[in-house]
Amino acid sequence: MSDALNYLVKARPDALGPYLAFLKACGSKLDPKTRNLISVITKVHAQTERGLRQYLLRALREGASAAEVLDALLMAFPALGLSRIVWAVDVILAMDLPEFQAGAMNAEAGAWHDVLAVKDVAVGATARIDSDGRGLFVHRAGARAWKVWDSRCPHQTTNIPDLALQDSTLTCPKHGWRFDIASGACTAVGNVPLHGWPSKVVKGRLLARW
Repeated sequence: MSDALNYLVKARPDALGPYLAFLKACGSKLDPKTRNLISVITKVHAQTERGLRQYLLRALREGASAAEVLDALLMAFPALGLSRIVWAVDVILAMDLPEFQAGAMNAEAGAWHDVLAVKDVAVGATARIDSDGRGLFVHRAGARAWKVWDSRCPHQTTNIPDLALQDSTLTCPKHGWRFDIASGACTAVGNVPLHGWPSKVVKGRLLARW
């Protein structure tokens, strides 16, 4: 909430309390994904960038796909108009979320990027590297088995540093979400896995697509 709204809640709880209770009750019959997608639309209509970012991440955490977010925006075209939809997509693209990359939206559209030499990572080891401006955790599960994870936490897109990896556990320093580096699964605090990128080995080099 804004500072002004926080002030009003404290100064006039008799007036604001029922209003906030009404807002909370309004979405009680909707599943969390739908409720957050509707909130995304309301923030786009008001062109509130901070709110859009907040509810977009919530919708993704509740299982909404990038395609569903875009469909929700397009379905709201009569109310939003093209200019607000374009504004929203500009905000989303600026967030650089893995879900909205070409390689995630359309497997054939993404570009392959050189990541590292396969000889530089031993079986069972994990490397934190940057490739073409994108942070990655690369885990080698076997001689020919690779996992390439986006380094950003799916909670609030915090870029997780290499020191956050202890043994096979990766812990986001901001809110403590923990992940198993071999599977990408979230094992504590949150419930959304790391985002993985397709990968392949070509002439001794590991490539990933996004």
